[in-house]
Amino acid sequence: MKTIIPSEVSTMELQRHMQSLIAPRPIALASTISAKGEVNLTPFSFFNMFSTQPPILIFSPSRRVRDNSTKHSLHNVYEVPEVVIGVVNYPIVQQTSLASTEYDEGINEFIKAGFTMKEADLVAPPLIEEAPANFECKVIEIKSLGNEGGAGNLVICEVLKIHIREEYLLDNGYPNQEKLNLVARLGSNWYSVNSKENLFEVSKPLVTKGIGFDQLPKEIRFSHVFTGNDLGMLANIENLPGQHFTSDAELHRQAQLMLHQNKIKEAWKLLEIDIC
Repeated sequence: MKTIIPSEVSTMELQRHMQSLIAPRPIALASTISAKGEVNLTPFSFFNMFSTQPPILIFSPSRRVRDNSTKHSLHNVYEVPEVVIGVVNYPIVQQTSLASTEYDEGINEFIKAGFTMKEADLVAPPLIEEAPANFECKVIEIKSLGNEGGAGNLVICEVLKIHIREEYLLDNGYPNQEKLNLVARLGSNWYSVNSKENLFEVSKPLVTKGIGFDQLPKEIRFSHVFTGNDLGMLANIENLPGQHFTSDAELHRQAQLMLHQNKIKEAWKLLEIDIC
């Protein structure tokens, strides 16, 4: 197994490994404004949500590894502590990439990347009309993580208002995960897309308690057919459906196909042996 001691490799090498392994990462398309009124638009993949109440988003404009310089968007949020964060989906991924170009200070990336500015309701930076959703935020803290190239600057944002385009909503008013078609950053130049064919659901044992691997019958737990994913599904039930279970490999393979279709009860039924 390869091991890496961060202090023993270059920052560039460390970043390449970390960005490839800590992935996929959602993309924040951050709209900011300077004290002079100059608008900046830049994407960041060091981004996520960290609290619902209060609603907190954090993105990090890191110092550039090659020359330790800082980004215009970071300067802007120090001057005007407000930001609009747009989420990025496949229809705008190429424009978003273009907006990451290091244009000179004062150049408006909305114009360069072909995005449309729309006046926000509560903050000075504009909304991104093409983004499927926009978060109007106030910046409550900026935390520097260091002074060397590659050091992050955590921009901690409290959400004041959310705008979601109607075409990305379900009939019940919640976001349609399939239609959103969100993209994410990986390592190097790689991206991923959360398209309909790539989505799947996994039941979360929030109310019920799964029996766990240790309570699986030995015929199931030590099967040469079932994978860790298969056993995870079989162990996520409250009670065993019977007392005796088959060790037959062919039946295990049939049950595995059922699990791949999320038919957990049917798989257990196939595995159970009825001893009269």
